[in-house]
Amino acid sequence: MENKFYITTPIYYVNDKPHIGHAYTNIVADLLARWREQQGEDILYLTGTDEFAQKTVDAAKKNNEEVHEYTDRMASIWQSTWEKLKLSNSDFIRTTEERHIATVKDFWGRVDAAGDIYKGKYEGLYCKGHEAFMKEDELTPDGLCPDHKTKPEWISEENYFFKLSAYQDKLLDFYNDHPDFVAPANRFHEVKSFVERGLEDISISRENRPWGIPVPNDPHHVVYVWFDALINYISAVGMERWEEHPADIHVMAKDITRFHAVIWPAMLMSAGLPLPGQILAHGFFTINGTKISKSLGNAIDPLEIANKYGNDALRYFLLREIPFGEDGDFSEEKMKERYNGDLANGLGNFAARVLTLAEKEEFVMENGEWRMENEFQEQIDKMKKTVYAKVNQFRFHEALAAVWEAIAFGDKYVNENKLWAIADEKERRRKLFSAVTLLDNLAATLLPFMPETSRKITASIQWEGKRLKAKKPEILFPRIR
Repeated sequence: MENKFYITTPIYYVNDKPHIGHAYTNIVADLLARWREQQGEDILYLTGTDEFAQKTVDAAKKNNEEVHEYTDRMASIWQSTWEKLKLSNSDFIRTTEERHIATVKDFWGRVDAAGDIYKGKYEGLYCKGHEAFMKEDELTPDGLCPDHKTKPEWISEENYFFKLSAYQDKLLDFYNDHPDFVAPANRFHEVKSFVERGLEDISISRENRPWGIPVPNDPHHVVYVWFDALINYISAVGMERWEEHPADIHVMAKDITRFHAVIWPAMLMSAGLPLPGQILAHGFFTINGTKISKSLGNAIDPLEIANKYGNDALRYFLLREIPFGEDGDFSEEKMKERYNGDLANGLGNFAARVLTLAEKEEFVMENGEWRMENEFQEQIDKMKKTVYAKVNQFRFHEALAAVWEAIAFGDKYVNENKLWAIADEKERRRKLFSAVTLLDNLAATLLPFMPETSRKITASIQWEGKRLKAKKPEILFPRIR
């Protein structure tokens, strides 16, 4: 399966609609998918919804809906949101789909056959927000979950367990052999430190729950939601295709890195299946220093922002404002500053100036070649080289900064050379052609970051054999007061 690229986001709980943190995760995955597509790869970009959680049952009851009807309605909202943001995901998986249920049962059977599942009694603190068990040293001094600000409940029940402890040394060996398995590096250090402190076996079923995938040969238990959810990455492609080409990158927020970098690889080792290529973890979004969370009631609807500023403006802000891997604070005031400064006055203004001047000209190839000012070619080469390096390092904000340096160069050139006032036709056209070519290369470079804007600019620059014709596009980014 050469030239394949398989990228995933987490699957999201359906107890509420998407917030801007979820949009950020999916936009990063979308950027990487489009970027790799530009490199000539065949892309599978997967996202979806995680529906067999207790919080789903609770949300359905709160809304006075039957749980199946509730999950259908909410999954539709999630799908619609990604469609309205014009994301390029090629698949959307729901854990209530038969293809997923069948794969979970198959996977369970493989792990059971390996001797890594046993029945025992579990007692511990359970956070409904995370749908996960927590240790006391992970809580605040007041005994609360630090993310959800709620007190975990004490649970005691008979469960099936996965022998995670048996994979401690194998995981550490794998980490040593794959030093880029988790990015950024500080997240990988946290993962390795966690494993080095010692692993405990984990509960992978819940007893007497009506909502969930039944454990094979034991209908009194359902598969624990996290064990079930992680397998979705296989369900979407099937066991055989996963064996041929597992996921290249799993994109997620940092709070679920441990599940993906510790439990998931151990599960795959047990099942005799290949491991994913890389775990990519971004930071949290905050408002006034507090993590954006639907459970805290301070979530921001990405569609509201996109409807006001545009999809590409939202993408640009998230990718430029927040260094990947670090926590970032979202505010509409910052969004407006970036929009008016970088987009309306920056890219939008440069495109409008150049194309307005170029629209009056018809550019013709000279002696069988296009002639451009040397400094423009140098600037284009520098921009492309930097962007290529920075995207591959997941330094998206620095990649965009390199593009905006090229825009600033173009603006300065137009002003200093007063392209609108050059009387000599040949000189004017050569300089204008250079500016148009820079703009065309800017658009191509921005395609994975700002696809709609890129296409609008590209559509305004028509290469017709030995001729180039430009036309002024609609205003790309009208100023917002």
